Amino acid sequence: MWREVIELSRPKNVVLAALTVPLGAHLSLGDAWDSQAIGLVALQTTSVMCFIAAGNTFNDISDFSIDKVSKPGKPLPSERISISVAKRTGISFSLISLVLMISGIFLVEEPIPMIAIWVAAAFLMSTYDFGPKTKNFGLLGNIAISLMVGAVIVYGAASVSNIATPLVIYAAVVAFFANLAREIVKDCEDIDTDEGRKTLPMRIGLMNARAIAYVFVLLSMVVLGLAHLYGPFEYHHILFHGPAIFLLFSLNGPLFRGEDLRAQQQIRLGMFLGLLAFAAQVSIL
Repeated sequence: MWREVIELSRPKNVVLAALTVPLGAHLSLGDAWDSQAIGLVALQTTSVMCFIAAGNTFNDISDFSIDKVSKPGKPLPSERISISVAKRTGISFSLISLVLMISGIFLVEEPIPMIAIWVAAAFLMSTYDFGPKTKNFGLLGNIAISLMVGAVIVYGAASVSNIATPLVIYAAVVAFFANLAREIVKDCEDIDTDEGRKTLPMRIGLMNARAIAYVFVLLSMVVLGLAHLYGPFEYHHILFHGPAIFLLFSLNGPLFRGEDLRAQQQIRLGMFLGLLAFAAQVSIL
C-alpha cells in the first residue's frame, strides 16, 4: 500500500516543493544561514511536502471517474488502493502539514505571513477540488494552481521571517507565469478526457490555448529580465539563466506541432533550471 500512497502523492511534484521552500529561504537569506534557519526551513519544507501530497491525493480522488477512462493504471482506478484509504491518506497528510506549520509559528519572529500563506493555499486547494471546483472553470483553476506554486517560494522566505526581498518576489512571479503556461498545455493534452470541465482549450481551441500558454512563458521571461535590468542582479548575470531561457523560448516548436506532453515537460524542466539559476546568482551578489 505504501507504494500506492507514494504514487498518489506524485513524488516529482513533492520533490520540486522540497526544493522550492529552501530556495525561497536562500533568496531571502543569501549567505546568512545558521543552524536555526536550517531547522526552520527543514520543518516547513516537510510541511509543504505533506501539503502537496495531500492536494495531489485529493485531486486523484476528485478525478476518479475521468482517470478510470483516461488513466486506468493509476492507483485508484486500478483499484490498487480504495477511495476510503485514499481519503484517510489525504486527511493525514493535511493534518501533518498543519501541525508542522503551527509548530513553526512559535519559532519564527514574524509568524503572520507564514500562517496567511498556508491558509490561502489551503483555500485554493480545497476550492479547486471540492467546491466550487475551480478546476472546472478552465483558466481560473490554472491560476489557482499556479498561485500555489509561486506561494511555495514566498513561504520558504516566510519560514525565516524575511519575505520583503525583491528576489523572492521575482522568483515567485516567474514561477507563477511559467506554471500557468504549463497548466494550460496540460489541459490541451487532456482535452479528450476532461469531461465536465470548461478548460481554456475547450473554450477557444487548442492552437489558441497553446498560443496563450506561450504568451505566459514570454511574460515569465519579461519578469526575469526585469530582475536583471533593474536589480538586484546585474544584467550580464542573465547568462546563468541561459539553459532555462533556451528551453522556454524554444517551446514555440513543440506547441505549434501539438506536442503537448513534450511542451509541458519542457516547461517543468525550464522552471527547475531557472529556479536553480536564481539560487546560484545569490551567492555572487
